[in-house]
Amino acid sequence: MSYTALYRKFRPDIFEDVKGQDHIVTTLRNQIKADRIGHAYLFTGTRGTGKTTIAKLFAKSVNCENPVDGSPCGTCRSCQTIASGASVNVIEIDAASNNGVDNIREIIDEVSYSPVEGKYKVYIIDEVHMLSIGAFNALLKTLEEPPSYVIFILATTEVHKIPVTILSRCQRYDFKRITIETITGRLRELMEKEQVNVEEKALRYIAKTADGSMRDALSLLDQCIAFHFGEELTYDKVLDVLGAVDTRVFAQLMDFIRAHDVTGCISLLEGVVMQGRELTQFVTDVTWYLRNLLLVKTSDTEIEDVVDVSSDNLARLKEEADAMDAEEIMRQIRIFSELSGQIKYATQKRILIEMTLIKLCKPAMETTNDAVVARVKDLEEKMEKGIVQTAPLAIQSTQTVQSGGQPAPQKPALPKAIPEDVDRIVKNWHAIVAQAQQPLKTHLKKARLSLGGDNRLMIVIGDGVAYDYLSNTENQKHLENMIASAIQKEVSVQIQSIEQGSRFEDSYVDLEQIINREINMDIEIEDEDEL
Repeated sequence: MSYTALYRKFRPDIFEDVKGQDHIVTTLRNQIKADRIGHAYLFTGTRGTGKTTIAKLFAKSVNCENPVDGSPCGTCRSCQTIASGASVNVIEIDAASNNGVDNIREIIDEVSYSPVEGKYKVYIIDEVHMLSIGAFNALLKTLEEPPSYVIFILATTEVHKIPVTILSRCQRYDFKRITIETITGRLRELMEKEQVNVEEKALRYIAKTADGSMRDALSLLDQCIAFHFGEELTYDKVLDVLGAVDTRVFAQLMDFIRAHDVTGCISLLEGVVMQGRELTQFVTDVTWYLRNLLLVKTSDTEIEDVVDVSSDNLARLKEEADAMDAEEIMRQIRIFSELSGQIKYATQKRILIEMTLIKLCKPAMETTNDAVVARVKDLEEKMEKGIVQTAPLAIQSTQTVQSGGQPAPQKPALPKAIPEDVDRIVKNWHAIVAQAQQPLKTHLKKARLSLGGDNRLMIVIGDGVAYDYLSNTENQKHLENMIASAIQKEVSVQIQSIEQGSRFEDSYVDLEQIINREINMDIEIEDEDEL
């Protein structure tokens, strides 16, 4: 006999076996017991939450010869016929492939015939939102006033696509996402029946990955059992099958980000890739990890059930949360959430993740408010530790104080003389940039020229990406070689960045402006001599 998937094998036969939808089950059972059965029902909710299952159970119950407390007995001829799929009184229709007016007209024609056996003819229309507008209009009249022996059950995952005229004619039941605890309990129960040894931690991870869908959970569990058939299913094995990453990796990733260690982040990602992990799932898991950190950080009460971790993991989460600010965690959640939406359709997922990790390690590359806050906090921490960044020599001067008590930025003092070599570089700068290759040329176009310590040429960059590129030792050496080739002399350049919100003119000498002024003065003197 062929193998039956777990979600089909263990589909509930009675209402008592339905998990996570007690509010719907109770209402329908009461209707059956009180004989207050409606003519049209709308079941809506995310996939795998039991819409079709409850629709079939309801169809069995209303036709059951010996219902037990509103639930089908499962032994009568009607129950067995419906369970085997041979009943002519229960008609399942897939609206995705039968969405035209003609298909609905066939249903309308069939409705006029009373059931051969049993009390009701039940039409279960799945994915009803796929019907065309014409099909919905054709269904309206019959849906509003069907024969007394006809029940319509419409099921959909996208209720917003259904016309209001249809909604107003149905009893609507919203199916909730099933909790992780409920899914875990159901999986544990079924594994005992199947006599399969599974770690509790593995079941909980599968339940979390299923995202509220019992069917998805059973499918994932089926996949894991098949891969490790005959073995105990452990947490690590589940991670291997599903391409997921252990939460300890996320803690290490946060440590690298806090330390602004780009190399560490990239190396960790390299390890994740080499292990064959699914990168989309990796981003999702990181986002969930950050969410748990935020809840632990901001909650004053025990929230073990909310974060869904064991006691040991919760204690570790608290330690990690204490080392981070809530604002920083929210910034990271925002960034990873944006990444999660982008990575689904990306062809180069790894590159997107690498860019995101670099952005997190280098807040200067962002211009958003929370990035600026992150940079300010980083500077405050450095000041507390006694790590003070000195200003360039060109701007080290005594500051005057404004009337409001705030130090006023003072213009840098002009140099008494510009070295001949620097003068030649500035005059030939545009020609030097023109000879550069991409991406060096693009970054150099954003540069301003000034004087650094010992009258060295200073290249000032206001763009974070350009600064990181030019300050690289190899790229800086290449630039020095280009300049040396242009002026036939060895030079040493200094790469400097402009602080966020600052102006170049407030802190640096503009060499191009000075030299242009000198050139203009020479021209004016020559003109006077000619006169």
